[in-house]
Amino acid sequence: MPRRDALENRAALLAAARVVLNRDPDAALDAIATEAGLSRRAVYGHFATRDELLRELVTSGTARIAALLSSLEHPDPLVRLALIAARMWAEVEHVRVTTLFAVRGPYRELVARELTPLRARLLAAVNEGAASGRIRTDIPAPTLARLIEAAAIAVLDEATRTAIPADAGHRDVMLIVLSTAGLDAAAAGALIDATPELEREP
Repeated sequence: MPRRDALENRAALLAAARVVLNRDPDAALDAIATEAGLSRRAVYGHFATRDELLRELVTSGTARIAALLSSLEHPDPLVRLALIAARMWAEVEHVRVTTLFAVRGPYRELVARELTPLRARLLAAVNEGAASGRIRTDIPAPTLARLIEAAAIAVLDEATRTAIPADAGHRDVMLIVLSTAGLDAAAAGALIDATPELEREP
């Protein structure tokens, strides 16, 4: 069994990597070690290469978020989609650059595998909404589910480039997801305003 201090050092390195890579996606292991208050040698005691550290960071972070979002429930499939988008934003908005690197960088296939259960839930919500007349049917459900996911990621991309405030991003990501699903702007805004579960948590 790993010693407690070894486990704590590993956790500290991963936490430091999230912070450092959010400032500079190309940061070296030395910078991550310094942020964690550890020596370069200590880093190599846990991760043989920078790529190995990044893989664990991406895998663990994506799996945690996927598990959290996959447990969200709501009887209205549109609210469910907005809720998934809002909670995703809450989880990643403080590490925007790192998250964008994960979903669009060299580990995107790894991220895609970890997000498989969540993508299945998105597709299920789209199918359910289409069957009940709540979600558009002019686009095949699998394609629409992928477009909804891409729309949410586009908000993250824009937020990374233009420093959208957290409150604005929370609403923007729901609006873009709902509009992609087929609602007009007024209907999307009204749904958000009328649904307490979609309020941004402090």
